[in-house]
Amino acid sequence: MNTMAPTRPTVLHRHRVPLTAGPAAAAEARGQVRAAICTWDVPVDPSVAVLLTSELVTNAIRHEVGETVMLDITCSCGQLCVDIHDTSYSLPVPVDASADAETGRGLMLVASLSAEWGFYRTPAGKAVYFTLAFQPDLYECDERGPQGVHMWAQ
Repeated sequence: MNTMAPTRPTVLHRHRVPLTAGPAAAAEARGQVRAAICTWDVPVDPSVAVLLTSELVTNAIRHEVGETVMLDITCSCGQLCVDIHDTSYSLPVPVDASADAETGRGLMLVASLSAEWGFYRTPAGKAVYFTLAFQPDLYECDERGPQGVHMWAQ
């Protein structure tokens, strides 16, 4: 008997959202990421995911030359990945900011809290991303969020 095992999709879930480059973009992105985590029952810490998303969207908006950035959320292979696409060709450069600096620590935060982060060039500019590995000890989301923690509106 010749049977083949069904192939597993490489991307289990994907959600792409254009964000208007402006002050409300980071809040909208946080809400989209939080909703995806709960809808898909992704076992990651949503507070970390929304914090890192906010950092990358804020950087993209600060350096954006167009009117929109693209938020791309994927869930596959034991991880959540968030990509932020913009039309700037300037690549992100982590800086060694002082403790009292008001800016400059965002990429350091992304690097320390994510499983992986990076960037790649796109035909329209670049994308900066982070991944969070699944944490099997987190419970499924309910209307209040993982482990029953109340999900405050951002």
